[in-house]
Amino acid sequence: MSHTIKVLLAEDQSMVREALAALLGLEDDIEVVAQVARGDEVLAAARAHGVDVALLDIEMPGMTGIEAAAQVHKALPDVKLVVLTTFGRPGYLRTAMEAGADAFLVKDAPAAQLAEAVRKVLAGERVIDPTLAAAALAEGANPLTDREREVLRAAEDGSTNAELAAKLHLSQGTVRNYLSTAIQKLAVRNRAEAARLAREKGWL
Repeated sequence: MSHTIKVLLAEDQSMVREALAALLGLEDDIEVVAQVARGDEVLAAARAHGVDVALLDIEMPGMTGIEAAAQVHKALPDVKLVVLTTFGRPGYLRTAMEAGADAFLVKDAPAAQLAEAVRKVLAGERVIDPTLAAAALAEGANPLTDREREVLRAAEDGSTNAELAAKLHLSQGTVRNYLSTAIQKLAVRNRAEAARLAREKGWL
């Protein structure tokens, strides 16, 4: 009998987390050894419990699952990372893979599929939800540069160009240029639409 796979579950909704833990606990070779509700608690828990696989929800307080994945990937390269999402946003897939994720699954996938994904990533395979993979390919790459994303993210709260310039230590002209380029690339009318669209596609 090979050793039991030690799993960390990071999910902020306790009902979902407990359900996932219970389902995975039914598998003979998988044990959920740690559960956290915040993204910024993932690394410490993974380290403390010597986990083999971390299952990370994207939307969490403190830090997103993708940011947590990047942190764990850097500090504990042997830990396999499975990112779970409620949102089938194709842009997230690319970002998750860049952060070092080994698997990317939609949360409503059957439990057996999740257990199978845990075993596969441990065996060195990559597991990606096929519909998301197809959507990500059809969607193409994120057209926005890091700077454009940064300015759009900062603009989501409705800040004026002057406020954005102060916040980002840029000139107002530079802020205006980044915003207008982003608006053009996304073929929308204004910055609010640009931010909303980029957010929907998982590009921010």
